[in-house]
Amino acid sequence: MRFPRSSALALLVCCLGLIGPAHAASYRLLTTISIPGAPIDNYDISYVDPATRTFYFADRTNAGVNIINMQDNSFVGRIGGFVGVRGKNNVSGPNGIVLVPEKRELWVADGDSTVKVVDLQSKSVVASIPTGGKNRADEMDYDATNGIIMVTNGDEEPPFATFISTKTRAVLGRLNIPEAKDGLEFPQWDRVSGNFFLSVPQTPDHPGGAILVIDPKTMKILNTFPVALCTPYGLAFGPNQQLLVGCGKEKDARSIILDTKTGQVIATLTQVGGSDQVWFNSGDNRYYLAARYNPGGAVLGIIDARSNTWVENVPSVKGAKSLAVDPMTNRVFMPLPQKGVGVFGQE
Repeated sequence: MRFPRSSALALLVCCLGLIGPAHAASYRLLTTISIPGAPIDNYDISYVDPATRTFYFADRTNAGVNIINMQDNSFVGRIGGFVGVRGKNNVSGPNGIVLVPEKRELWVADGDSTVKVVDLQSKSVVASIPTGGKNRADEMDYDATNGIIMVTNGDEEPPFATFISTKTRAVLGRLNIPEAKDGLEFPQWDRVSGNFFLSVPQTPDHPGGAILVIDPKTMKILNTFPVALCTPYGLAFGPNQQLLVGCGKEKDARSIILDTKTGQVIATLTQVGGSDQVWFNSGDNRYYLAARYNPGGAVLGIIDARSNTWVENVPSVKGAKSLAVDPMTNRVFMPLPQKGVGVFGQE
C-alpha cells in the first residue's frame, strides 16, 4: 500500500519519535456518573484500587464513602457509618481514605477524630479507632512495609499526627507539630526511603510552607524541606524519588517538583496551581492535579513526569478538589460538585 507524500512524511516523523507529548490527544470530559442521594457539595479525598478497578471517594454530603466501578462507569453503592456534615469541615467526615490491600480494608478518617476500618467484603465499618482529638481526623497514608497508618489532626492545638498499626489496630504514638500554624495537609509514604513526607502549609520559619520527612517507626521528624510561595497541599511520588507538590496558594499559583534525596526544587511550573489532591499515574507516567484555585477557573492539570513539563489544563467545575486515576485506561475520576463523578480521558 502506498501513502500520499504528506501521509508518508507524517508516519516517518511519528515513527522517529519527533512528535512529543504536546501533540498527544487532549483530555476532555467523557461522561459524568450520577451519584444517588443529595447532590454532592461537601466531600474530600478520592482513591483508586487498581486491582479491582474501583474508585472510592469521601462524600460528606451523604455521610459515606461512594463506590464506583471504573470498568463500566457505574455507581456500585455507598459505605455508611460516618458523621457527615456537622456545620463546619473541621468536625465533618469522612475525609482521608487509604487502601490496605492485603487485608482488603479501607481505612477512612472521620469527623469525630476517629479512623474507621471498612471491611471491603461486607462493605461495612468493623472498627473505630480514636485519635484523641476534638476535631476531625483528616488526611492519611499507609506504610505498607511496616503496616503503619499515619493520619493527621490538623485542626487541633497543637496539630498532630497519629500512627496506627494495621496489624493490631492499636495506636502506636503521636507526633505533635506545634510549628504548623495553618494546619496539616497530605502525608505520602515513600517506598524507597521508608519515610512519610508531610505537607505543612505554613510555619513561622517557612511562611511559604514546608515538607516534613518523618520516620514511621520512631515517629520523629528527620528533615524539613522548605518551599517558597507554595502553601503545600497535595503530594504525589513520581519516578526517580521525585515528589510533586501541589501548591494550594491561589496568588502566584504554581506546582513544584522536589528531589526527595536532597530537598532541592528541580522544577517549578507556573501554568497550573491552586491544587488540592494530586496523583501520579504509573500507566502513562503523568501527574494529575485537582487545581480548584487555578487562576482563571478550576482545572484538571496534567504534567509529564518524565520531563517535568506541563502538558495541559482541562476545565473542571468550581470547587473540584480531588481525583484519582485508573492506571489501566489512564482515565481520571474527579468528583464534580452538584454533578456527580466526572470521567476524563482522551477518547
